[in-house]
Amino acid sequence: MTQLPAAQTTPAGGDNPKALYGGAGTRRVTVRDLALAKERGERWPMLTAYDAMTASVFDEAGIPVLLVGDSMGNCHLGFDSTVPVTMDHMTMLAAAVVRGTSRALIVGDLTFGSYQEGPVQALRSATRLVKEAGVGAVKLEGGERSLPQTETIVQAGIPVMAHLGLTPQSVNTLGHRVQGRGEEAAQQLIRDAKAAQNAGAFAVVLELVPAEVAAEVTRSLHIPVIGIGAGPDTDAQVLVWTDMVGLTGGKVPRFTKQYMNLRQALGDAARAYAEEVVGGAFPAEEHTFH
Repeated sequence: MTQLPAAQTTPAGGDNPKALYGGAGTRRVTVRDLALAKERGERWPMLTAYDAMTASVFDEAGIPVLLVGDSMGNCHLGFDSTVPVTMDHMTMLAAAVVRGTSRALIVGDLTFGSYQEGPVQALRSATRLVKEAGVGAVKLEGGERSLPQTETIVQAGIPVMAHLGLTPQSVNTLGHRVQGRGEEAAQQLIRDAKAAQNAGAFAVVLELVPAEVAAEVTRSLHIPVIGIGAGPDTDAQVLVWTDMVGLTGGKVPRFTKQYMNLRQALGDAARAYAEEVVGGAFPAEEHTFH
């Protein structure tokens, strides 16, 4: 596989009022804004969100794209994987994220079993997320195997984000291991990414992919490439927010960086509250009505 030089990028924000992160815009971010950022060589952040309150914090922080991912199964609903997540779950939580935000582009996942039957089922599921939850785009897994679904949804006027590499809904087949290693696997990943682009996808997520392969995919496409465990040379990065703040607990993926230990902070707050209740210090006079 041919190695190309690293892409040149501009700092976030800066003096550009149109920057996705750090700019002066207040309207909803659109897929067109993401395309323009790709043209500028501007990198941008994406996070997951599953409720209105957390989404509002990320929106106020300037995160331009929020993914209501089926990762909610693991980190919000208590499942062992993303597979049990239903469109009822997704629609309810995506609607909450939309209500909690005013600027971020909200992308909702199509859950396992909601699009694999074919284009008609996929369009029905995507339409539900747009009409009932108010999302601005949907995401589905697969490259060449999902082309009919992608094309049908896009032709109906709904933006589609493709997800390649490690696709969590296929965990029973792929396992949790790096995808795209070796020349043949790398070329297939590149073909999948180009096929998704040709089918009308506005962006591609690459998960758990060698950095060199992700860099080549990024340079090969004119649509944004979003990495998660795919190295530093993609156009954007996404993290599961509970991993980012240390709330998940236990073993987390190597590609995750923990920016704070929210699990410890919440535990400390809960214990402090409990001790004051037991000791009679709460509620105090300032918390009491007469």
